[in-house]
Amino acid sequence: MSSAYEQAFAKTNVGEFEIKALPAARLIACQTDATYFEDNNRLFRPLFRYISSRDIAMTTPVEAEINPGVMYFYIGAEVSNNVLDATDGVSVHELPERLVASLGVRGGYSEHNFNKASAKLSAWLLKSPVYQATGMARGIFWNGPFIPSFFKRFEVHIPVQLVKD
Repeated sequence: MSSAYEQAFAKTNVGEFEIKALPAARLIACQTDATYFEDNNRLFRPLFRYISSRDIAMTTPVEAEINPGVMYFYIGAEVSNNVLDATDGVSVHELPERLVASLGVRGGYSEHNFNKASAKLSAWLLKSPVYQATGMARGIFWNGPFIPSFFKRFEVHIPVQLVKD
């Protein structure tokens, strides 16, 4: 499936594990006290209103912290910094380059699918003599709501660092 959206970084192939560097990025975020899968629609709306009101193009993927739920939209480099102001419901973040372990997955965006993929990625990472986890798993969602579940692509990312000798 092709997409007209700008991609913040390359997708991890379905069924593959990899370590990859995510480029430095600007993101906007909306947070809830509930889990991401309970409140993702309420998280999406303020972010979409924010980019629409500022004429900012939608990018992919959507990134998510799971518990508590936080949804992030990537903001393209062409957007002026003076357009990115925090509001009551939306915060602005500048992230440095990050190193993550990633697993590419096909399927619906459900808590069950996320947990299953997260467990696989964690098990793969535990076998690594070179990298160790430094944070919690995040969901990386590539497709919009109108794509059938069996076509949807997502990733699970776990932040990592090189193991020091």
